[in-house]
Amino acid sequence: MGYYWIFLLLILGCAIFAGSASRKVQTSYQTYGSMQNSSRMTGYDAAVRLLRNHGVQDISVGRVQGTLTDHYHPNKKIVNLSENVYGQDSIAAVAVAAHEIGHVLQKKDNYLPYVIRTILVPITNIGSRLAMPLVLLGLVLDLFVLGTQNSSLGFYLAMGGVVLYGLSTLFALVTLPVEYNASRRAKKMLIEEGILREEELPYADKMLDAAASTYLASLMTSLVYFLRFLVWVLMIFGRGNRRRG
Repeated sequence: MGYYWIFLLLILGCAIFAGSASRKVQTSYQTYGSMQNSSRMTGYDAAVRLLRNHGVQDISVGRVQGTLTDHYHPNKKIVNLSENVYGQDSIAAVAVAAHEIGHVLQKKDNYLPYVIRTILVPITNIGSRLAMPLVLLGLVLDLFVLGTQNSSLGFYLAMGGVVLYGLSTLFALVTLPVEYNASRRAKKMLIEEGILREEELPYADKMLDAAASTYLASLMTSLVYFLRFLVWVLMIFGRGNRRRG
């Protein structure tokens, strides 16, 4: 029962932090989305300039519906900007656009955390689907098939499920340096290309830092759920071993 309350408090804390991070992003976007940048460039203009000036010729810039739905789709070779970012000439718009171009350049430069995250995407998707079935299969084998043979196969299968479940936490961990690096690249490019002035950079910095905090919240939440899952599996098999003993 003690573990239950500990994890409940941890999950509650993560939820509060995630909610605070989300509100910070929205507030920052509203504030700096109303501040016109000195170059008068829209998010689309900034993205196209940065791609061209960094020798990227095969990536297009598109528009998608929604707010802060901006993303880079490497397989389709397109950077999709949300409607406001695409057409606004605000500090927030060019900051967000430059961040997405930062991801393009990460791929171009074979930035190691980006490469690892790309590799983890399909593996994590498969792992999330197989984790619980493996744990349940291990439990069934341990209780009804192998329980009288003192075999650890059921336990090892279940722990394999735990490892697969933990891939989502590993993905969230690798995502942090990817996002922070994209923001650092964005801020450097915005100044070097004359899209923002030095006195405007702190505003872009606050916008990008607010967005990065959401990824930290995701990592914290994923880690808590992984630890809860691990403890749950260990407790189940611990009780099973005590019954057989």
